[in-house]
Amino acid sequence: QVQLVESGGELVQAGGSLRLSCAASGRSSSTFHMAWFRQAPGMEREFVAAIGLNGGSADIADSVKDRFTISSYNAKNTMYLQINSLKPEDTAVYYCAATERRYTTSAYRESYKYDFWGQGTQVTVSS
Repeated sequence: QVQLVESGGELVQAGGSLRLSCAASGRSSSTFHMAWFRQAPGMEREFVAAIGLNGGSADIADSVKDRFTISSYNAKNTMYLQINSLKPEDTAVYYCAATERRYTTSAYRESYKYDFWGQGTQVTVSS
């Protein structure tokens, strides 16, 4: 069994920055492909960014790539999401997801490709 635990979400003012973390545990995660999704109230869950813990390239949604950066610290089985210049529309629950399966880069943008999910961390941006 794999556990994913997100942290770092909080209430911030527009223009501020946050770094979200996702720690994986339960078994070796060196082959994991991990991703961030977010879900705002009344909206569908949307892809934000993904990265392979074995050195796979990062992929970030076009809508946020000028402000969001995804990275990983493989020795700690941890993934990060740096969010800069926060906007009220970034308000959402941010979820961490992981899979050991192999897909194309574009396929990793689909939430149903992931087998493991965290509980989410709330990010609220005030205007």
